[in-house]
Amino acid sequence: MIDIQGVSKWYGAFQVLNDCALSVRRGEVLVICGPSGSGKSTLLKTVNGLEAFQQGAVTVDGVRLDDPRVDLTRLRSRVGMVFQHFELFPHLTVMQNLTLAQVKVLGRSQAEAQARGLIYLERVGLIDHRDKRPAQLSGGQQQRVAIARALCMDPVVMLFDEPTSSLDPEMVAEVLDVMAGLAADGMTMICVTHEMGFARRVADRVVFMDEGRILDDAPAKVFFAEGGVRSPRADAFLNRLLRY
Repeated sequence: MIDIQGVSKWYGAFQVLNDCALSVRRGEVLVICGPSGSGKSTLLKTVNGLEAFQQGAVTVDGVRLDDPRVDLTRLRSRVGMVFQHFELFPHLTVMQNLTLAQVKVLGRSQAEAQARGLIYLERVGLIDHRDKRPAQLSGGQQQRVAIARALCMDPVVMLFDEPTSSLDPEMVAEVLDVMAGLAADGMTMICVTHEMGFARRVADRVVFMDEGRILDDAPAKVFFAEGGVRSPRADAFLNRLLRY
């Protein structure tokens, strides 16, 4: 489904991605973890063209992003993206947030878009909130709306960029439960997260990054195993993160 080969990226003289390579099979759940500033989010955003790169190649469902004929708007409609800060339109209702891109990008009728929106609001447990505006919802509810909005576009893959990092602790579980349900249904997913419990329970594979490089790429059971085969940097990261 996704193939990243030799991707490198610079901001001026600073190299933020260094020869990154990984692939994700259809239906696989990949978690990317690592310290802040390691390049996790930047690598994730190369998958839907939100971050350009200077070297390498990214292919999504057979489409190479460096092909000048690629319609990035159409590609992004098939690659769902859920951000850290929700990115909902504050002046629109929940339902309007879910239908806008369906109508403008996919060309669906308003009735089709609303019907699809209701399906996914039911899926994330928020159908009773369809006429509210984002400010009337909790952070966890807003993030679930953002997930429903992405699902309305019928994506072939879902990208999650630290989707729980700005939430209160008691709201984290409601978002992770929705993500776990998507994984159980076979959705191809890449998640940048520090939620190691979620990674251990849901991920098929774990990638560990530091200083723009991929240091580890292993099945989750191997990565989290006691005395597992990990890079020294990943070992130190996990020991610190799981100490308490």
